[in-house]
Amino acid sequence: MKVKIIDFGYTKLPERKHHNDTGCDVYLEYDVRLKPKQTVCIPCKFGLELPDGLNAHFQARTSIAKKGIYVHQCAIDAGYRGEIHMIVTNLSDEEYYFEKGDRLAYLEIYPCVYIDFAKNFDNERGTGAFGSTGR
Repeated sequence: MKVKIIDFGYTKLPERKHHNDTGCDVYLEYDVRLKPKQTVCIPCKFGLELPDGLNAHFQARTSIAKKGIYVHQCAIDAGYRGEIHMIVTNLSDEEYYFEKGDRLAYLEIYPCVYIDFAKNFDNERGTGAFGSTGR
């Protein structure tokens, strides 16, 4: 599937290393210093034109996650056309420095279901929570 990238000044496109990778590596456009327990919002210098029925989010690379770096998986909706930002938190007690061009996360795209909420379907269902329907 082809997805259009919106150029906000990126220097390197996200890319899949292998044909069956679920995500695309995203390259940092800036040097980033993450102090312990700090959360930063990193501009990616690109946007996406996702078709309806799809959404995107970032997923931490395992080499980053094992250091205690958490990449937030906030939804990027199909209708959003602005610059995408990666929200990253250093959960560790160490400071980390990442250079422009480093890869912190994968960009993954998934199908989604659009729902409408209804107040009542007139069906009988208990409200007892854990184990309320019996053994």
